[in-house]
Amino acid sequence: MGWISGTLVYVIIWWLVLFMVLPWGNRPPDLVGEGHATSAPENPRLWYKVGVTTVIAAVVFIIVYFVAEAGWINFRVEQK
Repeated sequence: MGWISGTLVYVIIWWLVLFMVLPWGNRPPDLVGEGHATSAPENPRLWYKVGVTTVIAAVVFIIVYFVAEAGWINFRVEQK
C-alpha cells in the first residue's frame, strides 16, 4: 500500500469511526431555550470525540494495513 492510498484509507476509516462515535454520551438539555432545537445535545464534547476517533481509526488502520501487506486480501486482478 502506497502512502497516497494509505492516507485515503485512513481518512475513510476516520470518517466512518467519527460517525459511530458522535452519538456517545449525548443527552438533551433539561431546560431548552427559545430558538434552540429540543434534540440538540447539552454538551457534545466534540474535541474529546475527535481524539477518540483518531485513536480508534489508527488502530483499525494498522490492522487493515497489516492485512493488506500480508496479502490475505488482494483486490488486484492478475493478467493471464
